[in-house]
Amino acid sequence: MESLQTSDPRTVKGRIHSLDTFGTVDGPGIRFVLFMQGCALQCMYCHNPDSWDPSAGKPMTVEQVLEEVEPYLTYYQGSGGGITVTGGEPSLQPHFVAKLFHEVHKRWKLHTALDSSGFNEPESIADLLNEADLILLDLKQINREKHIKLTGQPNDRILKFAQWLSDHGKKMWIRHVLVPEINDAYEDLLGLGQFIGTLKGVEKVEILPYHRMGVYKWEQMGKIYPLEGIRTPTDKEVERAQRIIELGRTGNIG
Repeated sequence: MESLQTSDPRTVKGRIHSLDTFGTVDGPGIRFVLFMQGCALQCMYCHNPDSWDPSAGKPMTVEQVLEEVEPYLTYYQGSGGGITVTGGEPSLQPHFVAKLFHEVHKRWKLHTALDSSGFNEPESIADLLNEADLILLDLKQINREKHIKLTGQPNDRILKFAQWLSDHGKKMWIRHVLVPEINDAYEDLLGLGQFIGTLKGVEKVEILPYHRMGVYKWEQMGKIYPLEGIRTPTDKEVERAQRIIELGRTGNIG
C-alpha cells in the first residue's frame, strides 16, 4: 500500500453511504460528517442498517470528498469544527479515511474526528488513528454476553481498542447509546463507568438517548426491527445513567 504522503487523493477510493455538510453533534463546532459503508456489528438499534453491506454505497475518491467539503470551509473553520468520519464503521476503510484526514490537515488545518465502534485491531490502522485528532468511541455495553446479544459480536476487541487509545495518548469522547431495558441496568452502567475510569485521555462522556428514527429503513429492507416496543428514554433516565457512570468512573457522584 502507498504511504499517505505519496498516494494520490484522485485515485484513493472509498465506499460512501452518505454525507452531511452541517453536523453539530459529532465533535466540536460545525462539522462535515461523512458516513462510510460497511460495518462488522449489527446493533439492534442501528439507524443505518443499510450501511452494513461493505459492497454497497457510492464509490468516491478522496479528492471528490474534498470537493464536497470546500464550499463550507468558512463554517467549519469559524466554529472550531472540522470533519468527522463515521459509518457504518470507518476503520474498515482505513487507508481512505487516513488519506482524507491527511489532506484536510495539509490543505486547511481542519480538526479531524473518527467515530468508531473500536472493533478493528488498532495496530493495523495506526496510520488512521495517528491522523485523527479525536476519537469518538462508542461503548455500547460493558457486559460481554449482553454485548453479543445487542450487536452480534463480543466486546473483547473493543475494550482492547479503548485501552490502546489510552496507552497511546489519544483524545477520546466516550459515547453510549442508552436503550431502556437493554443496557440501562445499574450494574452495567456502573461497570462501564469503572472501565472508563481506567482510561487516560477521556475528555467527555456522552449519553445518547436511543431513538427510533431509523425504523423505516429496517422496514424498507424487509428486516424485522428487533426493538419494537422499546421506548426512548426520558430525560430523567438519561440523567440517572450519567450519574451512575460518573459514580463508577470517579468513585463519587460529586
